[in-house]
Amino acid sequence: MNATMRRVAIATAVVSMAASLAACGSAKEADEKGDKKKKSGPLTIGLLLPEDQTARYENFDRPLIKKKILADCADCEIKYVNAKSDPAVQQQQVDSMITKKVDVIILDSVDSKSISGSVKKAAEAHIPVVAYDRLAEGPVSAYTSFDNETVGKVQGKALLEALGKKAKDGKVVMLNGWEADPNAAMFKKGALSVLKGKVDIAKSYDIDRWLAEEANKAMTGAISSVGKSNIIGVYSANDSMAGGAITALKSGGVKPLPPVTGQDAELAGVQRVVSGEQYMSVYKSYVEEATAAAKMAIALGRGEKVDGTSTVDSPTTKDIPATLIPPVSLTKDKIKSTVVKDGLYSVGQICTAKLKAACAAAGLK
Repeated sequence: MNATMRRVAIATAVVSMAASLAACGSAKEADEKGDKKKKSGPLTIGLLLPEDQTARYENFDRPLIKKKILADCADCEIKYVNAKSDPAVQQQQVDSMITKKVDVIILDSVDSKSISGSVKKAAEAHIPVVAYDRLAEGPVSAYTSFDNETVGKVQGKALLEALGKKAKDGKVVMLNGWEADPNAAMFKKGALSVLKGKVDIAKSYDIDRWLAEEANKAMTGAISSVGKSNIIGVYSANDSMAGGAITALKSGGVKPLPPVTGQDAELAGVQRVVSGEQYMSVYKSYVEEATAAAKMAIALGRGEKVDGTSTVDSPTTKDIPATLIPPVSLTKDKIKSTVVKDGLYSVGQICTAKLKAACAAAGLK
């Protein structure tokens, strides 16, 4: 190799190394190095939600995000897709948004790790990505969600309160969320920080895709293994799984029903809390989360800086501007002051004829 060729080879290697090091940087650095020009006027915003099995996404997140975007940007166009729990489909959906040259993407990832390549493609096309509810890997520009470890702590504390002095008198079953969802690990970590050493956890399951039927199968197996008379409490990471677990407990002849936790304040979950079948849910203000996502997306789409209330790190990106919203423990006595007061549901929606007496006892009139 002659001297000229040697110099070219060394220069190429240096450039390649620099590119590799830059790939794992901070959100701030990505913004500073990007050439996203400031834009006025209408924006095209891609909204990608992960699934339609959990009621919240179609009933709350989608309409609220749309409402909040249009309130601040009446001429903005929103292109919406739902991945229906398929990571490969969501990757294709991000690619499609890039092809359509949207100005910004709001992404609630199905699988936070596998979507990282698509997020990188968007960044290379100078399309910023707001990670919504779940922190996607890759060079995301902003993130909004709830304080997810605190969610788990809230659930764990509620279960301990329900068990009271009987906390060591039997076995607890844990139904955790889907491993592909980074929030699930944080819920579990928070719950265990409260429950470990204070209850006897006999079985712990990570439930595939958060599906109620999978939770039902796991709970049925736990009843068979642990014994129906030994189960004194069930930690369920969300409401749909709680519903599946409660069905299994009833079918398995577990009486009385042990306290079961939940999350998301789904209508069916709230009704189970009223009836006493489910001990609690976690109320998270989707209005606040949607508002934060809309503001972040519009600012980023216009090429403006985003300031969160804090910063977070993902496995690939540091110092991501983040807005984290505190959760609220939703027990029977708090339904009126939370989901009803905030307009999530009316008393009429919650209080069916079957629940009339239970609603009256809970002060829901």
